Amino acid sequence: MQADLTMGNLTSALTLQSEEAALIAELQAGSEEAFAWLIARYHQPIFSLLARTVQDRADAADLTQEVFVKVFKGVGKFHGESSLRTWIYRIALHEASNQRRWWSRHKQREIAIEHVINQGECGVPVRLEEMLIDPAESPYDQAVHSETRARVEAALAKVPEPFRTTLILRDIEGFVYEEVAEMQGVNLGTVKSRLVRGRTCLKLILGAPASAKSTAGNAGFGVPQGEEAR
Repeated sequence: MQADLTMGNLTSALTLQSEEAALIAELQAGSEEAFAWLIARYHQPIFSLLARTVQDRADAADLTQEVFVKVFKGVGKFHGESSLRTWIYRIALHEASNQRRWWSRHKQREIAIEHVINQGECGVPVRLEEMLIDPAESPYDQAVHSETRARVEAALAKVPEPFRTTLILRDIEGFVYEEVAEMQGVNLGTVKSRLVRGRTCLKLILGAPASAKSTAGNAGFGVPQGEEAR
């Protein structure tokens, strides 16, 4: 019985690899149908990822379009070093990182003028439920009861980077540790460390009294020198 299951899993994996190889070949040949399928398959997951990482729906929508432009332009150089899904997510994370750096350089003064107080590393409270086009499609959103989803999403928004992105990739998107490490360009130990600290931070924020939640994510979660060695 166990041997049959193993052979079945192997056959399924080989079939998926064959289907992905065929899709990549179609994309590299310039097939509009293949690219339309790719967008239909990955647009919502990529948008949800970006909405949770850059925390602005309009920026997330723009970045999602940019991701697929880069996929279209770059697929000819894709040689299957990773899965197609991992490659697309890696592009999305790179765009999100660039957006955060741009925000840090150009938006901090605007925030100060508007008297929005940035309460430490966890950032300003954000209603992330308004960013999601269709939260019901995510396995994470299906698992969280509707009346608490907004609270969990708002708490997640306060988890500092890079712990938040690691939480999203592993606990929400369901990537395995190796895939998360590849996307973030770090080793497995760093991924596991970030995940433990991110989960702890999220629990602290969710469990803190309302008056203390703005600082809960800040306590003890600064990144010490050397901890994030890549």
